[in-house]
Amino acid sequence: MKNRYFILVYSFLLFIFLPASIAAEEKSLRSFGELFPALGENQKREAFSSEGTIRSVKKNEALEFLPAPNSGINLYETVMKANPSYLAESLFVIPYQRKEFTMLDAYNALGKISDLKGRLYHSHTRNADVPLFQEATRLENEKSSRAVPDPLPAMMLPNAETLFIRLKDINFGNCYYRTDMSVTPFGLTYKITNTRNITYLLFTVLREEKFTSILYIEPLAEGMLVYSMAGADASNFISGMIDIPSAISKRLMVFLSWINDNLTIM
Repeated sequence: MKNRYFILVYSFLLFIFLPASIAAEEKSLRSFGELFPALGENQKREAFSSEGTIRSVKKNEALEFLPAPNSGINLYETVMKANPSYLAESLFVIPYQRKEFTMLDAYNALGKISDLKGRLYHSHTRNADVPLFQEATRLENEKSSRAVPDPLPAMMLPNAETLFIRLKDINFGNCYYRTDMSVTPFGLTYKITNTRNITYLLFTVLREEKFTSILYIEPLAEGMLVYSMAGADASNFISGMIDIPSAISKRLMVFLSWINDNLTIM
């Protein structure tokens, strides 16, 4: 009898307080202004535009999109470990569609590696919109070139995951990357690093581990934040042949559109 009474009381308390706790979790989403309080109105407007905003700088130039020190978001230190000569930063807030996006939604969007294939960017040298990646696939492991299919959408968000991918770049041919995903208190990070040299014609453009791009994704009150920073360590000789800032920015732009499309079709 006492056990039945306890169960009834416990069920009643759950009925009363569980909806309130769920509502509290929903209200706990941080706001864009909290994370980026120093941005001007034009920068905020661009971040909420249909493509977000991207900016490239040399390593000694000031960055504009750094989040608040108490935000817990720090991509700069990780990117700078490769001592890049060029940096790119981007901000993008994807508005919610039928429902709020979750971190699991973001994880599943990032899992669709094959969807990077064929995404267009505008080539000034060709004066046309062309596919940046002619092929895009997961690899069995770091040492294998065997392609494996994208998995079905996950039902649970892992705390961390590492996988290897190959992107056949229109300019640089086959490029091999390691991706490292990890969950943070408010969002998740997705780090991309080249595991082999990236070449152009007969020249090495970027040596192994000399390109790093980090995407930070967090559900905010206003939409899904995608904040990113990328760095590349290219020699002056290579920089004279290739517009490195433009190359980084275009690839960031394609990654942002990839995430946006995969989120908004869910």
